[in-house]
Amino acid sequence: MSPLEAEALEFVRALIRIDSVNTGEASTIGDGETRAALFVQARLEEVGYETTLVEPVPGRASVIARLAGSDPDAGALVAHAHLDVVPVEVENWTHPPFGAEIHDGILYGRGAVDMKDFAGMLLATARAFRRDGIVPRRDLIFAFFADEEAGGVWGARWIVRNRPELFAGATEAISEVGGFSIPLPGDRRAYLVATAEKGVTSATLTARGHAAHGSRPTADNAVVRLARAVVAIGEHRFPVVRTATLDRFLDVYGRAGGDVDDLGFTASLIDAGMHHTVSPTVLEAGGKTNVIPSTACARLDIRMLPGRDDTLRAEIEALVGPDVEVTWARAVPAIEAPVDAPIIGVLQDAITAEDPDGTVVPYLLPASTDNKHLAELGIHGYGFVPLRVPADFDVFGQFHAADEGVPVEALLFGARVTARILREA
Repeated sequence: MSPLEAEALEFVRALIRIDSVNTGEASTIGDGETRAALFVQARLEEVGYETTLVEPVPGRASVIARLAGSDPDAGALVAHAHLDVVPVEVENWTHPPFGAEIHDGILYGRGAVDMKDFAGMLLATARAFRRDGIVPRRDLIFAFFADEEAGGVWGARWIVRNRPELFAGATEAISEVGGFSIPLPGDRRAYLVATAEKGVTSATLTARGHAAHGSRPTADNAVVRLARAVVAIGEHRFPVVRTATLDRFLDVYGRAGGDVDDLGFTASLIDAGMHHTVSPTVLEAGGKTNVIPSTACARLDIRMLPGRDDTLRAEIEALVGPDVEVTWARAVPAIEAPVDAPIIGVLQDAITAEDPDGTVVPYLLPASTDNKHLAELGIHGYGFVPLRVPADFDVFGQFHAADEGVPVEALLFGARVTARILREA
């Protein structure tokens, strides 16, 4: 291994071993994010970086450093990763979730793909540039955030709103979710880049009726009314919308020889980015079997395509009908970066250098990342963590899964490609 590759693997393993689980509940979160941030800070300062540690509340630290580029007129590029991870159910793991063990060429551990892999790559790249005297074209802002898994409240969102000067001059960002390979015919690969992300909100459905004894059924049973509404939502398929990102995906993927009818395990990811999705996730009604409750509620997880919030709201309200009240939470809007920006060409060149037949393909991520917070500052976000994996390895399926893992060779590939991207972008 080169020093870059060796350090990338070392840092990914070290970060996995730091338990930085983010439960979303302050009382159950320890100091893992701060310990991870201090680990990163120490290794950046070791090679001469000036760093800024931001800790809005104890235990929830992020760290940021900047490397000057050769072109002061070029917008700075934010390269960011989050240091927190989702909880684990240890009994479902074959390998210790914080052990960072390697078995048969696979590195296992919480955060192996989400996303301590990229944190390790970025840290190794930052050190290599400083150590080897490499001056990138653009200013690089290396950011390692807390709290992404719970919405970035104490991480990227807090920093954007309270310390925006740390991103002065930044125009673009690169982070999750994308960059991993999916198979193309002829032992070739496409590498997805997220150029857009769905918006996210939630809604509460409330049905009302008369409370009564369970032995005397009522015509306005709130539970029945709610159940009808939930079934209507669950069975409804929202129409496909041809966004700019979807059009580019179909064009580039098709020209590369890909068949959208044969996407395999990637099909659900791409499909979810083609239309709105609404998932009933929580039901609340009654507390005693022999009492018909007067109210029943359901909560919905809602992911919206760019620019179509109002039509979606009207469609949901029509689906549930007049007997069910809909209360809307504040929405986080969708984001969509230019699909033809020069940085896409940089990503393609970096992939081509390592995989001559590889093709970078834009797609719409149906979930959310910290790029949404950076968008408040006018920064266009792209999801691209480069991983070349075997054709049968489902990278997206590793997110939040038991026995989360990533091939070691994919990490080394990612470190090389990431360094090339940041040098040339």
